[in-house]
Amino acid sequence: MTIIDKLATSLHRKDEGPNQELAKEIANRDDRAAVKELVDNLHHSDKNIQSDCIKVLYEIGDLQPSLIAEYIQEFVAMLDHKNNRLVWGL
Repeated sequence: MTIIDKLATSLHRKDEGPNQELAKEIANRDDRAAVKELVDNLHHSDKNIQSDCIKVLYEIGDLQPSLIAEYIQEFVAMLDHKNNRLVWGL
C-alpha cells in the first residue's frame, strides 16, 4: 500500500482523520521516503490528492518540522499555485 492509498480521498473519506493519522505515523517512523512521496504528489493530476498531501505535510511539519525542512524551496514555489488549497496549506 502506497502513501497515496492511505489518504482520505483514496479511502473515500471527507474528514481529515486519515490524513492526520497518516501524518502521525510518518512522523513517528521518521519516514523520509513517505514525505518525498507526498511532496512529489503535490503535482498530482487529482486536486483532492494534492489537497490531502499538503494537509499531511502540514501535520508532519507541526509534529516534526525537520522532516519537511529540506522541501522549503518546493513549498515556496507553490505559493502562486492555481489550487488555493495548496497555498492555504503552506
